[in-house]
Amino acid sequence: MNSRIKQLLDKYWESETSLEEEAELKFLLQEAKGFESEKQLFGILDSYIYEETNIKMPKRAIKVRKVAWLNWAASVAILIGSFVGWRAYERHQQEQAYKEVVAALSLIQENWSKGQQEIEKMSDLKYLSTPTDLFEKKEK
Repeated sequence: MNSRIKQLLDKYWESETSLEEEAELKFLLQEAKGFESEKQLFGILDSYIYEETNIKMPKRAIKVRKVAWLNWAASVAILIGSFVGWRAYERHQQEQAYKEVVAALSLIQENWSKGQQEIEKMSDLKYLSTPTDLFEKKEK
């Protein structure tokens, strides 16, 4: 077993191993005694130290978990806040568009009524006998 590990390590250091051979090497290192530096290289040593000695994880790791939860909560809060802000912006845009349409329609109505008054004056022209009657002031 040790000879196979040494053979695979030599191939590994020569950059000639395949992924299967690297997986085999990692498995063999987990089972073998010794090879501490290689185990540390492959990340095997740290996990075995915690498992074999039943050492609790450091408090820093626990804090990292709490911070990770806070990161997720902050991300969700930012997403919700962005969505609410976007909806408020869209509502404001719709209100502005509505006000502009109402203003345009009132302008059209005002100009339409002015045009109707002018047409009424033009309709009086058909009863005139001479153009001078058009410019005379009517007194009532």
